[in-house]
Amino acid sequence: MTWFKREASIIDRPKIEEMLLRTVAESRERLGIERLNRVLLLPPDITRAHAGVGWMTEFLYHHLTEAGADVHVIPTLGQHVPHTPDDNTWMFGSVPEEKIHAHDWKNGVTHLGTIEAEFVKEKTGGLVDWEIPIDLNTMTVTEDWDLIINIGHVVPHEVLGFANHNKNYFIGLGGKRLLGGSHMASAVYGIENNLGNLLTPVRACFNEAEERYLGHLKDVYIQVVMDYNHDGELIHTGVYVGDDLETYYDAARASLAQNITQFDKPVKKIVAVMQADEFRATWVANKAVYRTRMAIADGGELLVIARGVERFGEQPEVDDLVRKYGYISQAEVLELFATQEDMQDIPHGTAHLVHGSSEGRFTIRYAPGKLTREDIESVGYEYMDVNEALNRYNPEVMRDGWNTMPDGEEVFYISTPSAGLWATKDKLAQRADHEMHS
Repeated sequence: MTWFKREASIIDRPKIEEMLLRTVAESRERLGIERLNRVLLLPPDITRAHAGVGWMTEFLYHHLTEAGADVHVIPTLGQHVPHTPDDNTWMFGSVPEEKIHAHDWKNGVTHLGTIEAEFVKEKTGGLVDWEIPIDLNTMTVTEDWDLIINIGHVVPHEVLGFANHNKNYFIGLGGKRLLGGSHMASAVYGIENNLGNLLTPVRACFNEAEERYLGHLKDVYIQVVMDYNHDGELIHTGVYVGDDLETYYDAARASLAQNITQFDKPVKKIVAVMQADEFRATWVANKAVYRTRMAIADGGELLVIARGVERFGEQPEVDDLVRKYGYISQAEVLELFATQEDMQDIPHGTAHLVHGSSEGRFTIRYAPGKLTREDIESVGYEYMDVNEALNRYNPEVMRDGWNTMPDGEEVFYISTPSAGLWATKDKLAQRADHEMHS
C-alpha cells in the first residue's frame, strides 16, 4: 500500500518539502535501514523539469548530505542526450556536478535477466513475440546503496499509459536492447491503446521485471501529480510516496482524473508550444503529437511551436533514421522493420517513426527554431517559420483552451502538452477497451 499521500487543490513547496523529509524518515523505519551511508537519487531528466523534480532532488541531496550520507544523482534520461553542466545547474541548482552521473544506455548497463517472449506475447494479446532483455544502469544495480529514491511526475504516457514509477528504471536507466524491445512492442500494440491506461502491456512486463530482478533493492517512489489552476499555471495537486505498485496506481488514478481533457467532437486545429529549454529534438517535442492525436479531427492540423528544436533524434543514429524514412504509418513501419537492418538495430528509433506520425489523418506542422523548411518537409511534416508562428500565436497573449484569432480562426491552445492528454470522448472509449487493469 501507499505509505502516505496528500491530495489538494494546491500543494505548495513547504508542504512538499515536509513530505520529502518524511519520506527519508519512513524509509529508514519501514525498510530497516540502520544508517544512510550511501544514497542514490533517481530524478527524471530535463524534459520533465517543469514538474519541480529538480528542486526536490536538490532539497533531498542537501538534507541527506548534511545528515552524513554520500549522495549521488543519476538523471533517468534513457537514450536522451546527457545533461551539460549548465543543464544540471539549471535543473538541480547547487548539487555538485561531480555527484551527478550521466546514464550510458549503450556501454554502462548490466544484464539482470529476461522477460520471455511467451510472457510478452501473452500481455500484448499475441501481437508481439520477442523477448525483452533487462539491462539496467550498472552503477544502480551493482553498487551498494542503503537507499534509492525515485522522484518523478505521473502523467499520461505513450508507451506505459502513465509515466514514472518503475519507468525510472526500465526506460530511464535501460540499455539499448531493453529500450528497443519495449518501445517497439508499444508501437506494435498501438500508441492510442497505451495512452492513459493504468496498465499497458509494456508496463505489465516492467512490473514483472521489477518483482523478479529489483525486489532486493531498498527503494522508494516519490511521485507528483500536477494540474492547471485558474490562471493556466501548472501546480502540484498530489504527492504519493511508497515502495509498491499501489503507489503508482494511486498517482495514476489521480492523473487520469485531472490530466485528460475530453472533447465532445474532434478539434480542427490545435496549437502547442514546446519549451525551448526542455525540448531540443522532435524525439521529445513530439509529445505534442502523442498527447493531442486523439483529439484532432480527420483533415485537421496540429501546429507545434518549438523554438529549441535543432534535430530529430536524441542520438545521431536515430536522427539518421528519421531523416531516411520520415514519420510514416504503423503499417509502413512494420513492413519495413521486417527487412531493414538499420530499423532492426535501433527499434526504439523505429518506434518513434510511428509515434510521430499522424497516420495520414491530420497535418502536423512544425515551427522549429533551428531546423530548415527542407528538414521538416523531408520527414513528412509541414513547415511554418517560427517567428511567424510566435507573432500569430504569441504565448504571452494566448490562453490555454479555445482562442479566437483576429481573423476569426478558432484554435485550441496548449502551453504544456507534456503535462496531459487531450482526446475525444469516443477515442477514450475505444482506448478503454484495451485496459488491462481492473
